[in-house]
Amino acid sequence: MAKKFLNYIGGEWVEPSTGKYFQNRNPANWNQIVGLFPDSGVQDARRAVRSAARGFEVWSKTPAPLRGEVLKAAGDLLVKNKEKIARVMTQEMGKVLDETRGDVQEGIDTAYYAAIEGRRLFGHTVPSELRDKWAMTYRRPIGICGLITPFNFPMAIPTWKMFPALVCGNSVIFKPSHDVPRTATMLVEILLEAGLPQEAVQLVHGYGRVVGEALVHHPSVPVISFTGSTATGSVIGETCGRVHKRLSLEMGGKNAQIVMDDADLDLALEGVLWGAFGTAGQRCTATSRLIVHKKVHNRFLRMVCDAAEKLRLGDGLEASTDVGPLIHEDARNKVKQYVRIGQEEGASLEVGGKVPRGARLGKGWFYRPTVFAGVKPRSRLEQEEIFGPVLSVIQVRSLDEAIKVNNDVVYGLSSSIYTRDVRGAFKAMTELATGISYINAPTIGAEAHLPFGGVKQTGNGHREGGWEVYDFYTETKVLYVDYSGRLQRAQIDTYE
Repeated sequence: MAKKFLNYIGGEWVEPSTGKYFQNRNPANWNQIVGLFPDSGVQDARRAVRSAARGFEVWSKTPAPLRGEVLKAAGDLLVKNKEKIARVMTQEMGKVLDETRGDVQEGIDTAYYAAIEGRRLFGHTVPSELRDKWAMTYRRPIGICGLITPFNFPMAIPTWKMFPALVCGNSVIFKPSHDVPRTATMLVEILLEAGLPQEAVQLVHGYGRVVGEALVHHPSVPVISFTGSTATGSVIGETCGRVHKRLSLEMGGKNAQIVMDDADLDLALEGVLWGAFGTAGQRCTATSRLIVHKKVHNRFLRMVCDAAEKLRLGDGLEASTDVGPLIHEDARNKVKQYVRIGQEEGASLEVGGKVPRGARLGKGWFYRPTVFAGVKPRSRLEQEEIFGPVLSVIQVRSLDEAIKVNNDVVYGLSSSIYTRDVRGAFKAMTELATGISYINAPTIGAEAHLPFGGVKQTGNGHREGGWEVYDFYTETKVLYVDYSGRLQRAQIDTYE
């Protein structure tokens, strides 16, 4: 009998109001049930909002340095439980242990960074234009934050949102992806053990079309942070815009690695393999396009294909595995659909393009790492996000053409260029239309203390991580202190 897990609402672990549960299964072995989790309803979300309002009253009045100490304790507990969490994450999400350990480490780094920011929520003190008067600002929390997170980084992305929101004094309602609820439960357990007040955090499992939508529409939730598809983000944006909620969107990507004719090809090969096939391509920063200079195109294509064919698929808990499964059957079907689209468009399928067979892989949602050559700019294969282990190779004749191809998509999250030319590198840094660019490194590898996000249809201008996210989770209040003892009229009495 599979273990039954609960929501955390109102300071208690509780059953869903619906009485319904969904199965969380291992994508590497769909016969294995990780647990049963609440299929929550709108009433659960509403109850969480009422509790979070009470939690905000307590937590927002806690001095920020003390809030930081709770986050520091959470980081320490993540360190202590890192291996346990990583193994659970691999079991429910599929990616290999090295990657899930890195996922937990991102949460650890974010916790320690947030803890420090508890003493660094700076305001400004500036001169007043009037005599005997002070002018200053400070940052204060906003209220309840609804956090809606995806499956691919079950610890990193929730902590990117949750830890800054909490250290700023907000309460949070956490709606994790229904594909990775076990890791989410462990995160909330750790926060409570670290000393977070019980009602400062709520965990409501379930589906986005029910629980997520209820949070987005609820008038008492002034802040929404969402990571997921551009289509869903657009709908959320329309709703939040109408009711004036603060909203952070982190959405799709169609990231490219550029390889110039002077590049270190061995280094570039390592980068594209990690960028394209790590997490089975299920990253918003995954390398979906490989833009290669004509002079090295044929040679580098052969290197990529030979290496991709040698990648070993399997259960992420096995040390020999290079690439784990896709998250579920629908994800694999989407990949299969785009492989057909690529072939119909005339691209050359060089490697992969099929579901592996055999007893070892037959119970999971595996798909062979796939490489297409001769991909044309503006084709669907080159333009649309696939979110799977499919790499499109595009040949170019110059750096200018490479930059043009890179920029000619609706997304703008991450980009990469491999070159030994300093002038070319700086030109790319300036002209690549993405929120993140890497020089001689793959399109993945964000660090917790720097802002993360993109341009165009990748997001709405806000950033996760780094120092910028603390502005998102706070409001600026301006204070004027006039100790002159008389009426002073700004802009009128300035020069008296």
